[in-house]
Amino acid sequence: MPSSKKTSKPQLLVRNARVKDIPAIRDLVTRVYADSGLGTYSTSVLRGQIHNFPEGQFVAEYEGAVVGYCATFQIGPELALKPHTWSEITGGGYASRHDPEGEYLYGMEVCVDPAYRGLRIGQRLYDERRKLAQAWRLKGIVFGGRLPTLARRKNRFGTPDAYLEEVKSNRQRDPVLSFQLRNGFEVLGLLPDYLPEDKDSLGYGVHLLWRNPNALDDAEERRARSYGGRLPDTVRIATVQYMQRRVRSFAEFTNLVRYFVDVTSEYRADFVVFPELFSLQLLSMQDQELTPAESIEALTQYTDPLKESLREMAIRHNINIIGGSHPTRMPNGRVENISYVCLRGGEIFEQPKIHPTPNEIYWWNIEGGNTLQAIDTDCGPIGVLICYDAEFPELARHLADQGTNIIFVPFCTDERQSYLRVRYCAQARAVENQCYVAMSGNVGNLPNVHNMDIQYAQSCILTPCDFPFARDGIAADTTPNVETVAFADLRLESLRLARNSGTVQNLRDRRHDLYRTLWREK
Repeated sequence: MPSSKKTSKPQLLVRNARVKDIPAIRDLVTRVYADSGLGTYSTSVLRGQIHNFPEGQFVAEYEGAVVGYCATFQIGPELALKPHTWSEITGGGYASRHDPEGEYLYGMEVCVDPAYRGLRIGQRLYDERRKLAQAWRLKGIVFGGRLPTLARRKNRFGTPDAYLEEVKSNRQRDPVLSFQLRNGFEVLGLLPDYLPEDKDSLGYGVHLLWRNPNALDDAEERRARSYGGRLPDTVRIATVQYMQRRVRSFAEFTNLVRYFVDVTSEYRADFVVFPELFSLQLLSMQDQELTPAESIEALTQYTDPLKESLREMAIRHNINIIGGSHPTRMPNGRVENISYVCLRGGEIFEQPKIHPTPNEIYWWNIEGGNTLQAIDTDCGPIGVLICYDAEFPELARHLADQGTNIIFVPFCTDERQSYLRVRYCAQARAVENQCYVAMSGNVGNLPNVHNMDIQYAQSCILTPCDFPFARDGIAADTTPNVETVAFADLRLESLRLARNSGTVQNLRDRRHDLYRTLWREK
């Protein structure tokens, strides 16, 4: 009797995009727009799209390769149905204007690998977008469509409006617009300067609308949705106000750190944050005072053991550790001030300090890093701004655009004025970006260590200033200049409410038509 043999067939599936898909999505967009000169999305922009509305980003995967991408977000009719530009309505591409109460789905991107266009991948992505709008009973889908042959045909038809009318009446075929019209979209008009970089379309977009026949008339009857349903409602944060004291060995240092990790884990904290430069305590082991250059070389030998120790603690104690910061000599010889973020799943992330202070440059020859990205955790995306970085508003805004809910600020300040600069700015970042900010600083003295001889700190956990949050915008505070730990339970749902229906809505009310922050990534 002949045996049956299972044949393996090519598999094509459409699923929600994940952060790990970002490199493949960037490669895809580069291939799709190679001839148009539109370029690709940066890693940070794609993180923002996925973090801000994970349910609305899709990839088409064929035999394990990403061959299509579709990006959407929700928005209200007052923005979706009036003239706009792509940059204005998408928040610079980050989908940062996503409104969970928005009645329309906005399509900001659909692209398909040219080598796979015979598989109707574009149709599948459009169908997936439509299914989402129907499942959530939204009123419809809106977007600005390209006219990629307009530049070549403008002389023939005279004006963009005349060309549009010819396509609408089916007397002229357009490779993009004709497809969209067949999918039930109606034309609301032309959008001048929609995407100025799109030379093939002469910068124009076609304002398109699909009306959902099953939409509810009363938005309040819309079924409950689970925004980021996999995330906990409450996140417990612990900030360690850490005492600098002399240690005799690396083991003694890690035992001190482990003590606080163990204590905060026993209180079931999700995150524990340590201060900036807390590892300079290791220099106290030396019998003589080291020069700055000698200090960096001495610290470099502890970089890998420190990372591994923090990683092991995070896994063993089931807690996410923001490992303060540690001066690190990079492979290219530069010295950067790095925060090692060790997650309880075993992953290690590095966040360099972007702006070293004059003291850091003078004493340690520290140079600023060039990357700032939200970090995916089991409690949602977080960010780290090391001390002085909190005094630059554009950095926190860049993290907020990527979907960050909590920003950790490890700091190291020598006296009260220095501390207050960081504190006031951290509070401002919480208000501006309607996010939580947790600060952690050093106390105590290290007389034989350059730039660490005296310390002043009052660690805290800060919130936006609105009704759902703690009085004075302070969820937890500490007594100045004593070693201690402070805890706070932070509700992510409160951030969502504040951002979309708070007394003020700082993120929502930005004038995207006037200004935006551009981040250059290599």
